[in-house]
Amino acid sequence: NKLDAITRILEVTEFEAMIVFVRTRHETEEVAEKLRARGFSAAAINGDIAQAQRERTVDQLKDGRLDILVATDVAARGLDVDRISHVLNYDIPNDTESYVHRIGRTGRAGRTGEAILFVTPRERRMLRSIERATNAPLEEMDLPTVDEVNESRKEKFADSITASLESKQMDVFRTLVKRYSEEHDIPMADVAAALASQAQAGEEFLMKEAPPERRRERFDRDDRRGGRFDRDDRRGGRFDRDDRGDRGDRGERRSRFDRDGDFTTYRLAVGKRQHVRPGAIVGALANEGGLTNKDFGRITIAVDHTLVELPKDMDPAVLGRLSDTRISGQLINIEKDTGRPPAREDRGGYRGGRDRDDRGDRGGRGGWRDRDGDDRGGRGGYRGGRDRDDRGGRGGYRGGRDRDDRRGGWRD
Repeated sequence: NKLDAITRILEVTEFEAMIVFVRTRHETEEVAEKLRARGFSAAAINGDIAQAQRERTVDQLKDGRLDILVATDVAARGLDVDRISHVLNYDIPNDTESYVHRIGRTGRAGRTGEAILFVTPRERRMLRSIERATNAPLEEMDLPTVDEVNESRKEKFADSITASLESKQMDVFRTLVKRYSEEHDIPMADVAAALASQAQAGEEFLMKEAPPERRRERFDRDDRRGGRFDRDDRRGGRFDRDDRGDRGDRGERRSRFDRDGDFTTYRLAVGKRQHVRPGAIVGALANEGGLTNKDFGRITIAVDHTLVELPKDMDPAVLGRLSDTRISGQLINIEKDTGRPPAREDRGGYRGGRDRDDRGDRGGRGGWRDRDGDDRGGRGGYRGGRDRDDRGGRGGYRGGRDRDDRRGGWRD
Protein backbone atom coordinates (compact mmCIF):
# COMPACT_ATOMS: atom_id res chain seq x y z
CA ASN A 1 0.00 0.00 0.00
CA LYS A 2 1.77 3.11 -1.23
CA LEU A 3 -0.24 5.45 0.98
CA ASP A 4 0.72 3.56 4.14
CA ALA A 5 4.34 3.41 2.97
CA ILE A 6 4.60 7.15 2.34
CA THR A 7 2.85 7.84 5.65
CA ARG A 8 5.51 5.91 7.55
CA ILE A 9 8.29 7.64 5.65
CA LEU A 10 6.85 11.10 6.28
CA GLU A 11 6.35 10.40 9.98
CA VAL A 12 9.90 9.23 10.60
CA THR A 13 12.03 11.05 8.01
CA GLU A 14 13.40 14.48 8.86
CA PHE A 15 12.69 16.63 5.81
CA GLU A 16 12.28 20.31 5.12
CA ALA A 17 10.04 20.14 2.06
CA MET A 18 9.18 17.33 -0.35
CA ILE A 19 7.84 16.86 -3.85
CA VAL A 20 5.82 13.70 -4.44
CA PHE A 21 5.66 12.77 -8.13
CA VAL A 22 2.69 10.89 -9.55
CA ARG A 23 1.68 10.12 -13.13
CA THR A 24 -1.75 11.69 -13.54
CA ARG A 25 -3.60 14.88 -12.67
CA HIS A 26 -6.24 12.91 -10.82
CA GLU A 27 -3.62 11.28 -8.63
CA THR A 28 -2.16 14.63 -7.57
CA GLU A 29 -5.48 15.66 -6.03
CA GLU A 30 -6.19 12.21 -4.62
CA VAL A 31 -2.81 11.73 -2.94
CA ALA A 32 -2.69 15.30 -1.62
CA GLU A 33 -6.17 14.97 -0.13
CA LYS A 34 -5.32 11.69 1.59
CA LEU A 35 -2.10 13.11 3.01
CA ARG A 36 -3.98 16.11 4.40
CA ALA A 37 -6.48 13.73 5.99
CA ARG A 38 -3.53 12.10 7.78
CA GLY A 39 -2.34 15.39 9.19
CA PHE A 40 0.30 16.45 6.68
CA SER A 41 0.58 19.87 5.07
CA ALA A 42 0.14 18.92 1.40
CA ALA A 43 -1.18 20.46 -1.81
CA ALA A 44 -1.38 19.46 -5.47
CA ILE A 45 -0.30 21.12 -8.69
CA ASN A 46 -1.21 19.86 -12.15
CA GLY A 47 -2.13 21.12 -15.58
CA ASP A 48 -5.73 21.85 -14.56
CA ILE A 49 -4.74 24.31 -11.85
CA ALA A 50 -4.82 27.99 -12.78
CA GLN A 51 -1.49 29.78 -12.95
CA ALA A 52 -2.40 32.17 -10.13
CA GLN A 53 -3.23 29.29 -7.80
CA ARG A 54 -0.06 27.48 -8.84
CA GLU A 55 2.01 30.52 -7.94
CA ARG A 56 0.32 30.83 -4.55
CA THR A 57 0.98 27.15 -3.83
CA VAL A 58 4.65 27.44 -4.77
CA ASP A 59 4.98 30.56 -2.60
CA GLN A 60 3.53 28.62 0.34
CA LEU A 61 6.09 25.89 -0.26
CA LYS A 62 8.90 28.44 -0.34
CA ASP A 63 7.98 30.23 2.89
CA GLY A 64 7.21 27.10 4.93
CA ARG A 65 3.42 27.27 5.04
CA LEU A 66 3.37 24.10 2.93
CA ASP A 67 5.65 21.08 3.30
CA ILE A 68 4.56 18.58 0.65
CA LEU A 69 3.78 19.23 -3.00
CA VAL A 70 2.16 16.46 -5.06
CA ALA A 71 2.85 17.05 -8.74
CA THR A 72 3.02 15.62 -12.23
CA ASP A 73 6.19 15.88 -14.29
CA VAL A 74 4.73 18.58 -16.52
CA ALA A 75 3.43 20.72 -13.64
CA ALA A 76 6.80 20.62 -11.84
CA ARG A 77 8.79 21.93 -14.79
CA GLY A 78 10.68 25.07 -13.92
CA LEU A 79 10.04 24.62 -10.20
CA ASP A 80 12.96 26.01 -8.20
CA VAL A 81 12.53 25.90 -4.41
CA ASP A 82 15.61 25.74 -2.18
CA ARG A 83 13.64 24.17 0.71
CA ILE A 84 13.04 20.92 -1.16
CA SER A 85 15.16 18.33 0.62
CA HIS A 86 13.40 15.19 -0.65
CA VAL A 87 11.83 13.93 -3.85
CA LEU A 88 9.56 10.89 -3.55
CA ASN A 89 8.66 9.06 -6.74
CA TYR A 90 5.24 7.72 -5.77
CA ASP A 91 4.96 6.40 -9.34
CA ILE A 92 8.06 5.41 -11.26
CA PRO A 93 8.61 7.71 -14.27
CA ASN A 94 8.03 6.46 -17.78
CA ASP A 95 11.56 7.24 -18.91
CA THR A 96 14.98 7.90 -17.44
CA GLU A 97 15.04 11.53 -18.56
CA SER A 98 11.98 12.30 -16.44
CA TYR A 99 13.67 10.70 -13.43
CA VAL A 100 16.75 12.88 -13.87
CA HIS A 101 14.53 15.98 -14.03
CA ARG A 102 12.64 14.88 -10.91
CA ILE A 103 15.65 14.35 -8.69
CA GLY A 104 17.09 17.61 -9.96
CA ARG A 105 14.43 19.42 -7.90
CA THR A 106 16.24 18.56 -4.67
CA GLY A 107 19.69 19.35 -3.32
CA ARG A 108 19.75 22.91 -4.66
CA ALA A 109 21.78 25.87 -3.47
CA GLY A 110 24.61 23.63 -2.30
CA ARG A 111 22.34 21.54 -0.08
CA THR A 112 22.16 17.78 0.08
CA GLY A 113 19.06 16.02 -1.16
CA GLU A 114 17.51 12.60 -1.14
CA ALA A 115 15.33 10.80 -3.67
CA ILE A 116 13.05 7.86 -2.82
CA LEU A 117 11.47 5.64 -5.44
CA PHE A 118 8.53 3.24 -5.07
CA VAL A 119 9.00 0.27 -7.39
CA THR A 120 6.81 -2.75 -8.09
CA PRO A 121 8.56 -5.93 -9.22
CA ARG A 122 7.29 -5.59 -12.77
CA GLU A 123 8.93 -2.14 -12.91
CA ARG A 124 12.40 -3.39 -12.09
CA ARG A 125 13.49 -3.17 -15.70
CA MET A 126 12.93 0.59 -15.58
CA LEU A 127 14.79 0.67 -12.26
CA ARG A 128 17.83 -0.89 -13.93
CA SER A 129 17.55 1.61 -16.79
CA ILE A 130 17.55 4.46 -14.29
CA GLU A 131 20.65 3.06 -12.60
CA ARG A 132 22.44 2.88 -15.96
CA ALA A 133 21.34 6.39 -16.96
CA THR A 134 22.46 7.95 -13.67
CA ASN A 135 25.53 5.71 -13.42
CA ALA A 136 24.69 5.13 -9.78
CA PRO A 137 23.16 2.11 -8.02
CA LEU A 138 19.94 2.68 -6.09
CA GLU A 139 20.01 1.33 -2.55
CA GLU A 140 17.02 -0.65 -1.35
CA MET A 141 15.62 0.95 1.79
CA ASP A 142 13.66 -0.37 4.75
CA LEU A 143 10.26 1.05 5.56
CA PRO A 144 10.03 2.44 9.08
CA THR A 145 8.50 -0.09 11.45
CA VAL A 146 5.42 0.55 13.57
CA ASP A 147 7.69 0.91 16.62
CA GLU A 148 9.79 3.52 14.83
CA VAL A 149 6.70 5.46 13.80
CA ASN A 150 5.36 5.41 17.35
CA GLU A 151 8.68 6.51 18.80
CA SER A 152 8.70 9.43 16.39
CA ARG A 153 5.17 10.39 17.44
CA LYS A 154 6.17 10.33 21.11
CA GLU A 155 9.15 12.58 20.45
CA LYS A 156 7.01 15.06 18.52
CA PHE A 157 4.43 15.00 21.31
CA ALA A 158 7.13 15.87 23.84
CA ASP A 159 8.39 18.66 21.57
CA SER A 160 4.88 20.10 21.30
CA ILE A 161 4.59 20.18 25.09
CA THR A 162 7.91 22.02 25.34
CA ALA A 163 6.77 24.57 22.78
CA SER A 164 3.44 25.09 24.57
CA LEU A 165 5.20 25.88 27.85
CA GLU A 166 6.12 29.22 26.28
CA SER A 167 2.48 30.13 25.75
CA LYS A 168 1.27 33.41 27.25
CA GLN A 169 -1.87 31.64 28.45
CA MET A 170 -0.05 29.18 30.69
CA ASP A 171 -1.09 30.97 33.89
CA VAL A 172 -4.77 30.90 32.92
CA PHE A 173 -4.81 27.22 32.08
CA ARG A 174 -2.65 26.26 35.05
CA THR A 175 -5.23 27.83 37.37
CA LEU A 176 -8.12 26.08 35.61
CA VAL A 177 -6.42 22.67 35.66
CA LYS A 178 -5.45 23.02 39.31
CA ARG A 179 -9.00 23.98 40.28
CA TYR A 180 -10.45 21.03 38.34
CA SER A 181 -8.00 18.65 39.97
CA GLU A 182 -8.89 19.81 43.48
CA GLU A 183 -12.66 19.92 42.93
CA HIS A 184 -12.83 16.43 41.41
CA ASP A 185 -10.00 14.87 43.38
CA ILE A 186 -8.22 13.81 40.19
CA PRO A 187 -4.42 13.80 39.94
CA MET A 188 -2.91 16.49 37.74
CA ALA A 189 -1.27 13.82 35.59
CA ASP A 190 -4.68 12.35 34.77
CA VAL A 191 -6.04 15.77 33.88
CA ALA A 192 -3.06 16.37 31.58
CA ALA A 193 -3.59 12.96 29.96
CA ALA A 194 -7.27 13.76 29.41
CA LEU A 195 -6.36 17.04 27.72
CA ALA A 196 -3.85 15.27 25.49
CA SER A 197 -6.48 12.70 24.53
CA GLN A 198 -8.92 15.51 23.80
CA ALA A 199 -6.40 17.06 21.43
CA GLN A 200 -6.34 13.82 19.43
CA ALA A 201 -10.01 14.38 18.50
CA GLY A 202 -10.75 10.68 18.71
CA GLU A 203 -7.83 9.61 16.54
CA GLU A 204 -5.50 6.83 17.66
CA PHE A 205 -2.21 8.28 18.85
CA LEU A 206 -0.10 5.16 18.34
CA MET A 207 0.03 3.20 15.12
CA LYS A 208 -0.95 -0.44 15.41
CA GLU A 209 0.12 -3.48 13.46
CA ALA A 210 -2.54 -4.73 11.07
CA PRO A 211 -4.52 -7.66 12.52
CA PRO A 212 -3.16 -10.98 11.24
CA GLU A 213 -6.38 -11.81 9.44
CA ARG A 214 -6.19 -8.55 7.52
CA ARG A 215 -2.60 -8.78 6.44
CA ARG A 216 -1.99 -9.54 2.82
CA GLU A 217 -1.16 -13.12 2.24
CA ARG A 218 2.08 -13.80 0.47
CA PHE A 219 1.93 -16.12 -2.46
CA ASP A 220 5.59 -16.36 -3.49
CA ARG A 221 5.92 -19.12 -6.04
CA ASP A 222 9.25 -20.15 -4.50
CA ASP A 223 7.83 -20.37 -0.97
CA ARG A 224 6.18 -23.81 -1.07
CA ARG A 225 4.44 -23.94 2.26
CA GLY A 226 0.95 -25.11 1.43
CA GLY A 227 -0.12 -21.73 0.06
CA ARG A 228 -3.38 -21.36 -1.73
CA PHE A 229 -1.96 -21.69 -5.22
CA ASP A 230 1.11 -23.89 -4.75
CA ARG A 231 1.47 -26.15 -7.75
CA ASP A 232 3.61 -28.76 -6.01
CA ASP A 233 1.83 -29.05 -2.66
CA ARG A 234 -1.47 -30.83 -3.23
CA ARG A 235 -2.72 -30.78 0.34
CA GLY A 236 -6.23 -29.48 0.04
CA GLY A 237 -5.57 -26.15 -1.71
CA ARG A 238 -8.81 -24.62 -2.77
CA PHE A 239 -8.20 -25.09 -6.47
CA ASP A 240 -6.36 -28.42 -6.52
CA ARG A 241 -7.91 -30.26 -9.43
CA ASP A 242 -6.93 -33.71 -8.13
CA ASP A 243 -8.90 -33.22 -4.91
CA ARG A 244 -12.20 -32.08 -6.36
CA GLY A 245 -13.98 -35.40 -6.01
CA ASP A 246 -17.06 -36.34 -7.98
CA ARG A 247 -20.16 -34.20 -8.24
CA GLY A 248 -21.71 -35.89 -5.25
CA ASP A 249 -18.96 -34.55 -3.00
CA ARG A 250 -19.26 -30.92 -3.98
CA GLY A 251 -22.29 -29.98 -1.97
CA GLU A 252 -20.38 -30.21 1.31
CA ARG A 253 -17.54 -28.07 0.02
CA ARG A 254 -19.86 -25.42 -1.29
CA SER A 255 -21.66 -25.18 2.05
CA ARG A 256 -18.63 -23.35 3.44
CA PHE A 257 -19.53 -20.50 1.14
CA ASP A 258 -23.24 -20.39 1.71
CA ARG A 259 -24.27 -17.48 -0.49
CA ASP A 260 -27.19 -16.53 1.70
CA GLY A 261 -25.37 -16.94 5.00
CA ASP A 262 -21.75 -15.83 4.75
CA PHE A 263 -21.60 -13.45 1.80
CA THR A 264 -23.02 -10.25 0.41
CA THR A 265 -22.90 -9.59 -3.33
CA TYR A 266 -21.10 -6.42 -4.42
CA ARG A 267 -21.19 -4.79 -7.83
CA LEU A 268 -18.02 -3.50 -9.54
CA ALA A 269 -18.12 -1.08 -12.47
CA VAL A 270 -15.77 -3.17 -14.63
CA GLY A 271 -16.49 -6.21 -16.75
CA LYS A 272 -15.72 -7.95 -20.02
CA ARG A 273 -15.59 -4.63 -21.81
CA GLN A 274 -12.48 -3.83 -19.76
CA HIS A 275 -11.12 -7.35 -20.42
CA VAL A 276 -11.00 -8.20 -16.73
CA ARG A 277 -10.73 -11.74 -15.44
CA PRO A 278 -11.22 -13.23 -11.99
CA GLY A 279 -7.47 -13.20 -11.35
CA ALA A 280 -7.23 -9.45 -11.80
CA ILE A 281 -10.29 -8.84 -9.64
CA VAL A 282 -9.16 -11.04 -6.77
CA GLY A 283 -5.62 -9.67 -6.96
CA ALA A 284 -6.72 -6.05 -6.78
CA LEU A 285 -9.27 -6.56 -3.99
CA ALA A 286 -6.92 -8.76 -1.96
CA ASN A 287 -4.12 -6.22 -2.17
CA GLU A 288 -6.19 -3.12 -1.49
CA GLY A 289 -8.46 -4.58 1.17
CA GLY A 290 -6.09 -7.01 2.85
CA LEU A 291 -8.50 -9.84 2.05
CA THR A 292 -7.63 -13.54 2.24
CA ASN A 293 -8.71 -16.57 0.25
CA LYS A 294 -11.68 -17.32 2.51
CA ASP A 295 -13.09 -13.83 1.92
CA PHE A 296 -14.12 -14.53 -1.68
CA GLY A 297 -17.20 -16.32 -2.90
CA ARG A 298 -18.52 -16.48 -6.45
CA ILE A 299 -17.38 -13.95 -9.07
CA THR A 300 -19.69 -13.20 -12.01
CA ILE A 301 -18.28 -11.17 -14.90
CA ALA A 302 -20.83 -9.46 -17.16
CA VAL A 303 -20.26 -7.12 -20.10
CA ASP A 304 -20.14 -3.86 -18.16
CA HIS A 305 -19.97 -4.94 -14.51
CA THR A 306 -18.88 -7.72 -12.19
CA LEU A 307 -20.63 -9.26 -9.18
CA VAL A 308 -18.37 -10.42 -6.35
CA GLU A 309 -19.38 -12.21 -3.17
CA LEU A 310 -17.53 -10.78 -0.17
CA PRO A 311 -18.02 -11.31 3.58
CA LYS A 312 -21.36 -10.07 4.89
CA ASP A 313 -19.69 -8.64 8.02
CA MET A 314 -16.86 -6.93 6.15
CA ASP A 315 -15.28 -4.04 8.05
CA PRO A 316 -16.48 -0.65 6.68
CA ALA A 317 -12.85 0.50 6.70
CA VAL A 318 -12.00 -2.28 4.27
CA LEU A 319 -14.87 -1.25 2.01
CA GLY A 320 -13.55 2.30 2.17
CA ARG A 321 -10.14 1.17 0.95
CA LEU A 322 -11.72 -0.85 -1.83
CA SER A 323 -13.65 2.18 -3.07
CA ASP A 324 -10.40 3.69 -4.40
CA THR A 325 -9.37 0.52 -6.24
CA ARG A 326 -8.77 0.55 -9.98
CA ILE A 327 -8.82 -2.45 -12.27
CA SER A 328 -7.65 -2.07 -15.87
CA GLY A 329 -7.23 1.63 -15.12
CA GLN A 330 -10.87 2.18 -14.12
CA LEU A 331 -12.34 2.88 -10.70
CA ILE A 332 -14.44 -0.09 -9.66
CA ASN A 333 -17.01 2.00 -7.72
CA ILE A 334 -17.81 -0.93 -5.46
CA GLU A 335 -21.33 -1.01 -4.01
CA LYS A 336 -23.81 -3.57 -2.74
CA ASP A 337 -25.74 -5.18 -5.56
CA THR A 338 -29.50 -4.75 -5.45
CA GLY A 339 -30.45 -6.37 -8.75
CA ARG A 340 -31.45 -9.93 -9.48
CA PRO A 341 -28.63 -12.47 -9.94
CA PRO A 342 -27.66 -13.24 -13.54
CA ALA A 343 -28.78 -16.37 -15.28
CA ARG A 344 -26.79 -19.50 -14.54
CA GLU A 345 -25.18 -19.59 -17.96
CA ASP A 346 -23.72 -16.11 -17.37
CA ARG A 347 -22.01 -16.89 -14.10
CA GLY A 348 -18.27 -16.34 -13.86
CA GLY A 349 -15.78 -18.94 -12.82
CA TYR A 350 -13.83 -18.02 -9.73
CA ARG A 351 -15.27 -21.00 -7.85
CA GLY A 352 -15.90 -23.27 -10.79
CA GLY A 353 -18.31 -22.86 -13.70
CA ARG A 354 -16.73 -19.69 -15.02
CA ASP A 355 -18.30 -17.72 -17.83
CA ARG A 356 -18.05 -19.71 -21.02
CA ASP A 357 -16.21 -16.94 -22.86
CA ASP A 358 -13.52 -16.77 -20.17
CA ARG A 359 -12.68 -20.40 -19.57
CA GLY A 360 -9.22 -20.39 -21.04
CA ASP A 361 -7.61 -23.41 -22.69
CA ARG A 362 -8.69 -26.07 -20.20
CA GLY A 363 -12.32 -25.24 -19.53
CA GLY A 364 -13.75 -23.54 -16.48
CA ARG A 365 -14.00 -26.25 -13.82
CA GLY A 366 -11.31 -25.13 -11.45
CA GLY A 367 -9.26 -22.03 -10.81
CA TRP A 368 -8.44 -19.14 -13.01
CA ARG A 369 -4.71 -19.09 -13.63
CA ASP A 370 -4.72 -16.82 -16.65
CA ARG A 371 -2.61 -18.07 -19.49
CA ASP A 372 -2.44 -15.03 -21.73
CA GLY A 373 -0.24 -12.21 -20.58
CA ASP A 374 -2.68 -9.42 -21.35
CA ASP A 375 -4.90 -10.03 -18.34
CA ARG A 376 -2.43 -10.15 -15.53
CA GLY A 377 -2.69 -8.32 -12.29
CA GLY A 378 -4.73 -5.31 -11.46
CA ARG A 379 -4.23 -2.41 -9.11
CA GLY A 380 -1.75 -3.47 -6.50
CA GLY A 381 -0.74 -6.70 -8.16
CA TYR A 382 -1.43 -10.17 -6.86
CA ARG A 383 1.13 -12.51 -5.45
CA GLY A 384 -0.67 -15.77 -6.06
CA GLY A 385 -1.16 -18.02 -9.05
CA ARG A 386 0.23 -15.67 -11.63
CA ASP A 387 2.75 -16.02 -14.39
CA ARG A 388 6.33 -15.38 -13.44
CA ASP A 389 6.47 -11.85 -14.86
CA ASP A 390 3.29 -10.74 -13.13
CA ARG A 391 4.61 -9.53 -9.83
CA GLY A 392 2.55 -6.60 -8.76
CA GLY A 393 0.73 -3.63 -10.14
CA ARG A 394 0.05 -0.19 -8.80
CA GLY A 395 0.64 -0.97 -5.15
CA GLY A 396 3.88 0.35 -3.68
CA TYR A 397 7.07 -1.59 -3.70
CA ARG A 398 6.20 -2.71 -0.19
CA GLY A 399 3.27 -4.64 -1.61
CA GLY A 400 5.45 -6.47 -4.09
CA ARG A 401 8.57 -7.24 -2.16
CA ASP A 402 10.37 -10.55 -2.09
CA ARG A 403 11.38 -11.57 1.43
CA ASP A 404 11.69 -8.75 3.90
CA ASP A 405 8.35 -7.34 5.07
CA ARG A 406 10.03 -4.02 5.75
CA ARG A 407 11.36 -3.42 2.25
CA GLY A 408 9.74 -0.24 1.14
CA GLY A 409 11.36 1.37 -1.88
CA TRP A 410 14.60 2.49 -3.37
CA ARG A 411 16.73 5.32 -2.23
CA ASP A 412 19.14 7.48 -4.17
